[in-house]
Amino acid sequence: MMTTNTQTRRTGFKLHTRLMPVAFAFYMAGIMAFLMCLIITAINQGFVEGYFVQVLRAYTLAMPSAFICVMAVRPVVLKLVKWTVHP
Repeated sequence: MMTTNTQTRRTGFKLHTRLMPVAFAFYMAGIMAFLMCLIITAINQGFVEGYFVQVLRAYTLAMPSAFICVMAVRPVVLKLVKWTVHP
């Protein structure tokens, strides 16, 4: 019984495997949206005072938008990969 509690504490909370596509989309959208906000803000405004605050403001809109887009295009991307990769 002690082993189960120890294992639970080490692994923490984990999602069921059926939610793997959602978790993947969440992390992919989060990382890509943040990187794009860093780049686009630097291009548009430069590295001025308050740069990081501007990045975070842009990210608050970009992250949910990116997540919805990744979830929406996932089926199309899976088909494209299936058509282009040899099994």
